[in-house]
Amino acid sequence: MALRPWQDFRHFWQPGHSPALLAIPLGLIFTVCVVDVLTPPHIHLGPLLVAAPAITVAFADARVTALMGLLAVAAQVLIGVLTEGVTTANVQAQITALIVVSVVCVSICVVRDRRERQLRQVRSVAEAAQSVLLRPLPARTGPLRISGLYIPAEEEADLGGDLYAAARTADHSTRLLIGDVRGNGLAAISNAALLLGAFRAAAHRQATLPRLAVHLDAAFRWDTSQWRAQEEQDTDEDFATAILLDIPDHEPVVHLISCAHPPPLLLRGTRVTSLAPDASHLPIGLGGAFGIVAYDVQTFPFEVGDLLLLYTDGVIEARDADGHFYPFAERASEWTRDDPDELLRALHDDLLAHVHGHLGDDAAVVAIRRLAV
Repeated sequence: MALRPWQDFRHFWQPGHSPALLAIPLGLIFTVCVVDVLTPPHIHLGPLLVAAPAITVAFADARVTALMGLLAVAAQVLIGVLTEGVTTANVQAQITALIVVSVVCVSICVVRDRRERQLRQVRSVAEAAQSVLLRPLPARTGPLRISGLYIPAEEEADLGGDLYAAARTADHSTRLLIGDVRGNGLAAISNAALLLGAFRAAAHRQATLPRLAVHLDAAFRWDTSQWRAQEEQDTDEDFATAILLDIPDHEPVVHLISCAHPPPLLLRGTRVTSLAPDASHLPIGLGGAFGIVAYDVQTFPFEVGDLLLLYTDGVIEARDADGHFYPFAERASEWTRDDPDELLRALHDDLLAHVHGHLGDDAAVVAIRRLAV
């Protein structure tokens, strides 16, 4: 309980700043007082006291800033008492100026703190929405070790149009979805939530992978167009590129359906292979509109020890300052033996270093390692 006052006091400080910074304005007030009293009468350093509350604004809240303003005013009064007198026009003008500056600084703190509280509330809502929409992937499902990475293009955003999800089926297999919804902003987030909801509602069933693709296409197309006028439907199509995968527990293969999405990378030993299907279907949301009622499934070997990388185009289209694309396949060859979590940590740091911390598009990656049953 003895620590409680200190814990309460820490709430006065801005995140990322040390309370030791208080020594700066306090030292300034003390120094100005001593020097002003000891110097000749024609030298006036009192106006420098306005820097104390102005500096405090940068690292403390309104109460600490107001306290520093009061100390500065008290110091100015003390200087007046010890030198030319408080009733002189010069001292009174300096005191008035200090009071005005302190009030302005406190007002700035109040407005800033209110905005920061609002931003924290918005941030907490965004984090809650992310945890509901983009749920963490299971670390282990059957013989698979899985890890997911999501890097939003906007620094303060937690969710965009990229998505991934996994589901366990009753016939001992794992189904995965990775996709990229057209556009950005709230519309993309809404469509991503729609596609994720449709996948989670149907992926665990024993229906075939092609029937799951048909279901996702129909659900996505119906929901995104049901409230639009006909002329809007013809000019503003919504769609999502995606890959659907089914990985059986007891068979060393991966079945996939590609809907205009970048092909997965298979890491085996020191080799990296692109699992490009023979044919890629139209994006989710456009298939039914063009009369596609069946999807072809491609099957590739996926043996014990292999690692599969699913990703969105935000990874391979990331450019550095010279306009060079991120060499994803080349870098992935360096991480073939890494654990999925370790691989994605290395990828995260390497990708952001390549673009100097600023992605042009959201990026999502899923790493899947097949272990012995």
